[in-house]
Amino acid sequence: MKIIPVIICGGAGTRLWPVSREAFPKPLLKLADGQSLLQKTFVRASNVADTTEVLFVTSRDTYFLTKDECIELEHNVSQIGFILEPMARNTAAAIGVAAEVVRERHGPDAIMLVMPADQLIENESAFRTAVEHAAATAQHGALVTFGIRPTSPETGYGYIGHEELPIEGTQVVHKVVHFVEKPELNVAKELVADGRHLWNAGMFCFRADSLLDELETFAPDVFRPALAAVAEAKRSSSDEGYVVELDAARFRSAENISIDYAVMERSSKVTVVPCEMGWSDIGSWQSISALTQPDERGNRVHGTAELHDVDNCFVRSNGRLIGVVGVHDLIVVDTEDALLIAARDRAQDVKHIVSKLKAANHDAYRLHRTVHRPWGTYTVLEEGDRFKMKRIVVKPGAALSLQMHHHRSEHWIVVRGCAEIVNGEQTISLQPNESTYIPAGHRHRLINPGVVPLVLIEVQCGEYLGEDDIVRFEDVYGRAPVN
Repeated sequence: MKIIPVIICGGAGTRLWPVSREAFPKPLLKLADGQSLLQKTFVRASNVADTTEVLFVTSRDTYFLTKDECIELEHNVSQIGFILEPMARNTAAAIGVAAEVVRERHGPDAIMLVMPADQLIENESAFRTAVEHAAATAQHGALVTFGIRPTSPETGYGYIGHEELPIEGTQVVHKVVHFVEKPELNVAKELVADGRHLWNAGMFCFRADSLLDELETFAPDVFRPALAAVAEAKRSSSDEGYVVELDAARFRSAENISIDYAVMERSSKVTVVPCEMGWSDIGSWQSISALTQPDERGNRVHGTAELHDVDNCFVRSNGRLIGVVGVHDLIVVDTEDALLIAARDRAQDVKHIVSKLKAANHDAYRLHRTVHRPWGTYTVLEEGDRFKMKRIVVKPGAALSLQMHHHRSEHWIVVRGCAEIVNGEQTISLQPNESTYIPAGHRHRLINPGVVPLVLIEVQCGEYLGEDDIVRFEDVYGRAPVN
């Protein structure tokens, strides 16, 4: 039985700020072993029986990061597909467009396994067994969810209520009775005690046509725009995979609603596979902390830190040494441009900091100091009144867009590698310790023709230094306007 895993890469992961940002979301967060949550999900998906293709639903802005994460890994799938959302429209629309693409490519009875990109599963064998049970039921038209047998009364998870006995003809699949949103603690205790409620893992298995039929019935304001966005999409393909860039106008009109609200809570075809597979949705710094072994005083350290008279703290550094003295029950997370200090029992409230930053239009809710682009990265080293300094790293063979700035001039100094530079009417090559000056209004482009990363320092001067002061004329990554 062929299964097409679909990995949904949405959500900013606001409770994992300052590591998770809008332009660098939670699935890209690296764990202590060096792999990201997205990479772990991709490996898990590629090991599903008879899988030859994995499909991602992600944003246009994070497409290249997602693709790079896959390139880093060895895998056994021959095709990797990407559906690019022009804006977020929640999980119903994301899964709807994925179902339509799978239906087009593999037929209406193709089995889809939908997985969030930001979950951790420790028991891969149990996961594969659960998928086999789910797929066997899904091929007969059911919408199958995955329910985790609860180990404690959690208020951060939704719950699935199910019938006591498995559906006739199946070994473990149960009929779903109802869904319960994230409950208060006293309600969670009752749900765990009765033995007929499971944590909602947010994973699904169904035929493409089964999902589309129910979406058309219960959420036509998602169904119609989703199909139209796929029909009008821009498409490209290669030997390794394909890209479907959804039509923005059609997709924007889709209702912003989750798949649970849109379909799962309304359909009579929903079933659940009870699972025990070491599942965690890594929803807060508390759950990240639990992945690191504690010392004798209950402290967990990821990175470089020195502790004195400290108990039950989680400390994560991003290269800088952190000293912690005489405190208890804290979360400390350090990045290049932001520091989080929170009480351990208030880990869920980190999202309120992000809300305040967003309301104030502070860049720290959206970007890190090091920003990823399709061609490489840039890091803001220093900025002040009318100047900004960046370190720019360009991948071998990559090129920035042919562009122009109205309000700033730039001085580029090569420190490593070789640069090919278009500067006005000239095209020049620069070696380390050579530079060029680009006046405001000049068309320019930076290319790395070499086989090692190109590193240069950029000094900007001008009355306005915002990233939106850019006019693109040509771009190999599709970011320039179409004439």
